[in-house]
Amino acid sequence: MSPTSLIGGHVSVTGGLATGGLKYMAEIGAEMAQVFVTNPRGWALAAGRPEEDAKLAESGVVSFIHTPYLVNFGSPNPETLANSIAITRHTLLRGVATGSKGVVVHTGSAVSQSRDDALRQLHEHLLPLLEEIPDDGPDLLLEPMAGQGAMLCATVQDLEPYLAALDWHPKAGVCLDTCHAFAAGHDLASPDGVRETFDALHAIAPGRLKLVHANDSKDVCGSKKDRHENIGAGHIGAQPFGELMRHPAVAGVPICIETPGKAEQNRADIELLKKLRDS
Repeated sequence: MSPTSLIGGHVSVTGGLATGGLKYMAEIGAEMAQVFVTNPRGWALAAGRPEEDAKLAESGVVSFIHTPYLVNFGSPNPETLANSIAITRHTLLRGVATGSKGVVVHTGSAVSQSRDDALRQLHEHLLPLLEEIPDDGPDLLLEPMAGQGAMLCATVQDLEPYLAALDWHPKAGVCLDTCHAFAAGHDLASPDGVRETFDALHAIAPGRLKLVHANDSKDVCGSKKDRHENIGAGHIGAQPFGELMRHPAVAGVPICIETPGKAEQNRADIELLKKLRDS
């Protein structure tokens, strides 16, 4: 028997990181949680409340933290790069305090510079952050994007040069978002799409998949559009998520929804994924 994947979601932390987060988990039937510890659309280094961080750590809940959307280690803008370094370091420290398993970071864009220059920038500025993580601290989970513009990493194959730029550091893991992968051209809805995608991921980065963002897609395969849909209501459909959870590369890997709607819709998506997992 393969290890069972915990299924949960990105949770509201209104009322406190742990107090509010654990309450929302119970409301939606989540078995794991992902949270923001700072404003997802800003650079402020929110200190949080140490007692809430400690409570989350002591709860034993399998948790992950997502860095703000603005983070981009491939940016040629010195201010964006400096802010990305500062807030990622801050989030990793909060990850240690909360006992989180991983800190998710978007793989970013070269914007107006060359891909090679952006990858050298990763080596210079992101690799040192990986070196700072204690052995028992969270992994830094690289989340490939949907492929618009000068994105550095969208397809599973793009992970190879990205991880090489980080010297294949042992603390560099992967968070695969199904909507992003589908938008980037991995046809998860086709008969062999899930198997081919996760076989390729395992061949390139064996053992590095630490989290799956389970999101259906409002747009067709290859659209390069990052628009999440509820499970089974988009162009991926429900069945591929069941196939995904049966793939050996996903065995025991937590599954986290980031789908539209509030608690009622979140609960419905989680219940559907549990049925697919347990059938």
